[in-house]
Amino acid sequence: HRTQGLLRGMGQGWRSVAAPCASLQAAWAVPAQEGSRKVEKPKVDLTLYENLDLDNYDLTLDSYGDVVDLSNYEELYDYGDIAPKIEVGTLAPRPKDPEAVPKVGTTAPAPKPQPPTSSPVRPAQGEAASPPPGLPSCLLCLCIGTSVYCDDADLERIPLLPPDTTYLYARFNRISAIRAGDFTGLKKLKRIDLTSNSIAWADADAFRLLPSLQELILPENRLTALPELPRSIIRLDARLNRIPSTGLQPEAFRDLKQLQFLHLSDNQLDYVPTPLPESLRSLHLQNNNIQTMHKDTFCDSQDHSHIRRALEDIRLDGNPINLSLFPNAYFCLPRLPTGRFA
Repeated sequence: HRTQGLLRGMGQGWRSVAAPCASLQAAWAVPAQEGSRKVEKPKVDLTLYENLDLDNYDLTLDSYGDVVDLSNYEELYDYGDIAPKIEVGTLAPRPKDPEAVPKVGTTAPAPKPQPPTSSPVRPAQGEAASPPPGLPSCLLCLCIGTSVYCDDADLERIPLLPPDTTYLYARFNRISAIRAGDFTGLKKLKRIDLTSNSIAWADADAFRLLPSLQELILPENRLTALPELPRSIIRLDARLNRIPSTGLQPEAFRDLKQLQFLHLSDNQLDYVPTPLPESLRSLHLQNNNIQTMHKDTFCDSQDHSHIRRALEDIRLDGNPINLSLFPNAYFCLPRLPTGRFA
């Protein structure tokens, strides 16, 4: 009897201990079940898109040219001389020397003036200086390496340039003329970009004596004649001017053996300027007043084996000429000119 009573007492004790544990387990189990429930995502109502009409937005390769016309945006912002790319107008790069960085809350000492490493080229005798004395072009413009950027600087003439200038950008100014002394001594100058000025006149020797000049960019000006060009020229762009055929010197492009791109569209030319060098790859003469063509304009009529493989891009559209009237003028070309054939 004592043993049975002892066992009953132990059983009741274990039940009393197990009851709180069971209640504790239930208390922990409830939030676990609630936390394991997945949140249901709202269903998308596709009926909202059933009435959406996209017929007018069917953009294909056939209709792309009608929607987007990039023909007038030929390298207006070509900074091909910069490597690596530099964003003009951003903050200057941090100096490598940590001591050169001013501490917060202190005033940086004023930099000591340094003598200029090179003086600007002076114009020919008798020519007036563009900026006032003592004001070099790198204070008027932005000089990065051997490139000088004078875009939209309210210039009325070409500024004095350092003698090692290689690339000049002076677009969107009020320059009205190019004088013979503007580029004197600049033997390294490769590119001149004077887009969107008011240039109505250029001296005959303004560019002829530049031995390294490869690109002369003069669109959107008021030129009525082209000056002589150096034999080193590769690209001439004089679109959107007022140049008639009489404004071109006779056989102006014959001796330019390196000329590859000749763009004279949107002028007042009456005929295709000939002879053209064999090096020419692109000839743009659209939107002029060309009405006729000679059979030897592009090809040698005496040599039917002659083929001009380089000249693949000829634009004559926008002229009052029917190209189908001159079938013997294209036998040496790899492609027919772009224009009216009816």
